[in-house]
Amino acid sequence: MARNYRGYEGIRLCLMALLCCLLAVACNDLSRKEGGNANGPQEAADVIRLDKLSPIPSKKQMDSGPPLRVAVAAILSPEGTVESYSPLLRYLEAVTGRPVKLIQKKTYGEVNEMVVSSQVDLAFICTGAYFKETDRQKMKLLVTPQINGKDTYRAVVIVPASSSVQEFSQLRDKVFAFTDPMSNTGYLYPMTILDGLGERADVFFKRTFFTYSHDRAIEAVANGLADGASVDEIVYTHAIQKRPELVKRLKVIHTSQEFGMPPVVVPAETDPSVSNALQDIFLHMHENQDGKKVLTAIGVERFLEPNPLNYKLAPNG
Repeated sequence: MARNYRGYEGIRLCLMALLCCLLAVACNDLSRKEGGNANGPQEAADVIRLDKLSPIPSKKQMDSGPPLRVAVAAILSPEGTVESYSPLLRYLEAVTGRPVKLIQKKTYGEVNEMVVSSQVDLAFICTGAYFKETDRQKMKLLVTPQINGKDTYRAVVIVPASSSVQEFSQLRDKVFAFTDPMSNTGYLYPMTILDGLGERADVFFKRTFFTYSHDRAIEAVANGLADGASVDEIVYTHAIQKRPELVKRLKVIHTSQEFGMPPVVVPAETDPSVSNALQDIFLHMHENQDGKKVLTAIGVERFLEPNPLNYKLAPNG
């Protein structure tokens, strides 16, 4: 029995010695791989570093696909656009499963260019911008908003509340604020009024300037930087609801006829299955609780299929 014990003990000692040798070789090899290069540590492909693991992407991240690029024309200032449209953009991200990228440009023309060249997937544009014939052929009406039971809106010409001006013709030799050269209510419509008077803007007004958003045009008149401006009635109504003190600083002297609401469009070459899916999302937003909250946040009752007749002609067309 003693002989057998000494035999087992010998074997055990040999195995331990062998294991120590193997560990020494392995440690020496790993040390060479991590610190043997003077230019920095190197790691072999089969070495797993527990201190350098990356998190596994979530299923949403793996399935999300490319971003949904959404452009918004500067009907509102950039700050106002982000504040107003953020809930809608988050909603689109949730229902499409795609990250949404907001793209803003200074002018309506720049947004139009991005649509017609398919640099964006979806765009909220001005009605006047859609009237541009060459661009209209390269974009497709997707939906239009309904506000106060209507899919149309109007222009309002505003002046300071203290002004003696009572009608547009009395703005002669005054400073006038336009919004954008492609704006329906902020430029095309007042130019139509001037045309009806047989006047030109550079002769009729003392001076004109562009604000590139309706809320800034409202501010320009309220702060005395302009004697008048023509703006989107919906933006004006929202502004005085948000800031009631504006009622005492501004007054409306003229209201236009009805025009088609600023539409939502996609590039004309968009795959029909994609545009149909996007249209379906907008048309059914008002039917679910999350969608209702978003619509309330942006001041829209629901989205409708566009009526092409509302976008047939520009004010002076």
